[in-house]
Amino acid sequence: MTSLSESHHGPPRVFVTFSNTDRRYEPLDSLVARYEVDGLGDEMPRAVEHSVLWYTEGKGEEDLGVLFFERVTDTERLPPAVPGESFGCTLPASPLSYEGVIVKIRWCVRVRFFFSGGRDFVSEHEFTVGTVPPARMPHAVPL
Repeated sequence: MTSLSESHHGPPRVFVTFSNTDRRYEPLDSLVARYEVDGLGDEMPRAVEHSVLWYTEGKGEEDLGVLFFERVTDTERLPPAVPGESFGCTLPASPLSYEGVIVKIRWCVRVRFFFSGGRDFVSEHEFTVGTVPPARMPHAVPL
């Protein structure tokens, strides 16, 4: 997911490279993500946030858990001084990624830029934790 709030420019492009190129991890694995940003235009970010999180989608209330979070405001670590940065963490034992019929559990790396003009830009990049097979709808049994 990528979204932009009140932009007069085209949206920036964020490229994320994962330590596991297939974006598949097992519980307790180390995840390292490196991002690079392009297309910022004239407006430079005043801060960037890096996070690793999981969230639920589907029926009922949605949940969210943040495993790693870092807010960078040091201009020496922000574009244009550096085009990107690496961050990472050790993944927990749970929750595992899950493609259910009623609910889904998704993991992602999120990079969020805050600009001095008040706008922000969010870029999410999904990955999986564990190997839980997708749920299937039960087949109707003819009477």
